[in-house]
Amino acid sequence: MFKHFFQKKNHPNTASDASLASDNSSTQEQLLRSLSLWQLTLMGVGTTLGTGIFFALAETVPLAGPGVLLSFLLAAITAGLTALCYAEVSTTLPVSGSSYTFTYVTMGEGLAVLVGACLILEWGIASAAVAVGWSSYLNELIEMLSGFQIPALWRQAPFQSHVAGLQWGGDGYFNLPAALLVWLCALILFRGSHESAKLNACLTITKILVLLLFVAMSLQVFTRMHFSPFMPHGFEGIGSAAAIIFFSFVGLDAVVNASEEVINPQRNIPIAMALALFIVTSIYILVALSSIGVQPADAFVGRQASLTAILQQATGSKLSSVLLALGAVVSIFSVTLIALFGQARIYFAMARDGMLPARLKKVDQRTFSPSRCTLLSAIVVTPMAAFLPSHVLWGLVSMGTLVVFLAVAVSLILLRQKQPPLAQNSNVFRVPGYPVTPLLSIASCLYLLSNLSAVVYALFAIWIALALLFYFLYARHGTARVRASASLTAEQQSAKGPSPQANQTSSSYFEQPDPKHP
Repeated sequence: MFKHFFQKKNHPNTASDASLASDNSSTQEQLLRSLSLWQLTLMGVGTTLGTGIFFALAETVPLAGPGVLLSFLLAAITAGLTALCYAEVSTTLPVSGSSYTFTYVTMGEGLAVLVGACLILEWGIASAAVAVGWSSYLNELIEMLSGFQIPALWRQAPFQSHVAGLQWGGDGYFNLPAALLVWLCALILFRGSHESAKLNACLTITKILVLLLFVAMSLQVFTRMHFSPFMPHGFEGIGSAAAIIFFSFVGLDAVVNASEEVINPQRNIPIAMALALFIVTSIYILVALSSIGVQPADAFVGRQASLTAILQQATGSKLSSVLLALGAVVSIFSVTLIALFGQARIYFAMARDGMLPARLKKVDQRTFSPSRCTLLSAIVVTPMAAFLPSHVLWGLVSMGTLVVFLAVAVSLILLRQKQPPLAQNSNVFRVPGYPVTPLLSIASCLYLLSNLSAVVYALFAIWIALALLFYFLYARHGTARVRASASLTAEQQSAKGPSPQANQTSSSYFEQPDPKHP
């Protein structure tokens, strides 16, 4: 049963994009390289900004007080260390699948399934949580403009959090706006990566302008007294808030998830990650600083759509709050858009490896996007968006993200040890300060993991147990079939003699198994 649990893929030939594109030379299983550096950077910025700053203050300021500024900085440092590791590994392996593929190459298929489960958890719950927050902003905007609200029965979840876990008894039956947002994003993604990236770029620029407008207006009534005491709950509060805030940096993974669709990935991926991290961290700290300057930390309790309330308090003008809510409604859904994009690419990569049904690895020949995987993502995310409250989802997003980032740092160390020729490859980005940088990344992730609640660990353990059950009952049989097919293809090509296509297939992407045990 455990025979192939640590079976690894061989390192692919980075000199050939075709060898990276799929486990099959068929164009029906390849994605089109169409994303520029500018589009890639805005994908990272757009996904990250929407998750954190519009919703996180209401969850984290009560924990850390004004010291939430340090929490953002701590989370950013951890994300920055991981981004450096991501940059090297993703330029070495510029394929769909992100850290799932990295783990498969360095640690084996069993652990890759677990990391893939974390990625599915990360992107799926991020999509759902942001959709729930977007529903709140939409309701607030409608109330500001018309005086009416969306009926609670159709905009609130039927479940609510309790000390003992989730309980039925919320004020609603179904969060209709959140569910509709998920399917609107799916329809956009069906048009293809290039079109989706152009729309995301427009929405992200709108989002940045809206947040900068918020900062400019809030600073006019800035009060330094709100920053005392700075850390009312000590470093424990700072760490707890940082662990929750870390989900705000989930968007950086979107840059890597698009690796197989990026033009010149060896150059553009590291630059896009660095630019996205710098832009996002700067805006996070500016918005948090100006928000606390407007109102004291204890006023953040219970505010889900807090930025509009803060701005109205700062300016005394309803018009400014309407503009902010309108900008949020227009731009926030880009987060769900790119989160669904990321989850679909994980399904696509796992399907090509045989861990999911083969139908999911087919690419739409009109848009060159994995439309079936996008449809599956929407189907999976919709129930979470419709039936669960957002604050139940944030901790699980952080857990999945931290485990994924941890796997990337470990993958880098293993790649360096097992692939020494990479040191001479001038096309691959090199992490500065190796091995200190990946070790610091690992330590930072472990510290933030230690600050998550016991409930989050319990839910995560159930998810991992289900992933293991799925691997032993289904996935391992699918990967065995793919290995057998790859081995047969290699034998056929060997019998025909070397050809230009021989080095462009990825049959050698797997370690050659024992012939007696395919």
